[in-house]
Amino acid sequence: MINLVIFGPPGSGKGTQSARIVEKYDLTHLSTGDLFREEMENQTPLGKEVSQYIDKGLLVPDDIVLKMLFRRASDDLESPGLIFDGFPRTTVQAIALDELLEGKGIPVNLVISVEVEEKELYKRILGRGEDSGRSDDSEDIVRQRLDVYKQQTMPLLEYYKKQGKVACISGMCNVDKVFEKISHAIDTYMESRTVLREID
Repeated sequence: MINLVIFGPPGSGKGTQSARIVEKYDLTHLSTGDLFREEMENQTPLGKEVSQYIDKGLLVPDDIVLKMLFRRASDDLESPGLIFDGFPRTTVQAIALDELLEGKGIPVNLVISVEVEEKELYKRILGRGEDSGRSDDSEDIVRQRLDVYKQQTMPLLEYYKKQGKVACISGMCNVDKVFEKISHAIDTYMESRTVLREID
């Protein structure tokens, strides 16, 4: 079993790459973004609460995220592995995730950090907003989301680097090339339990 966290700023392509990883390695995909959108589309009480934060470009509070994710993750702990997409986003969440998985004897093995320059992120997200009409993809909200990412989520890299689990992948190339790099990092870990720290 291998458990992964895919990490990167909004617009870095985490969702696209997660879907490819799931298909190739038969992992269970746990995306907080997908779970939140499902709750919002169904207009559940949780969905209404979540939308108040997402529409403003803010992070959903830890207690809400953890309650929802742990409920879903507990159903999938017997799968070949888990990939966490959009979670954890704070150090508090990362510590809680470690406690959950280590308690089951299946800790996070590898953290894939997809790195994209900020100028490119704006280009990608604003283009996506024009195509999809997503309310959280306007320029002001994009700026807020990136600021929140820098302040609250970036510290996670140091948290996982101290554990020796981070593989940094350049996401400035096309989707296929990024996936090739990610696959190389995963395959190397599965074959030798070695984490490739930097893959250009």
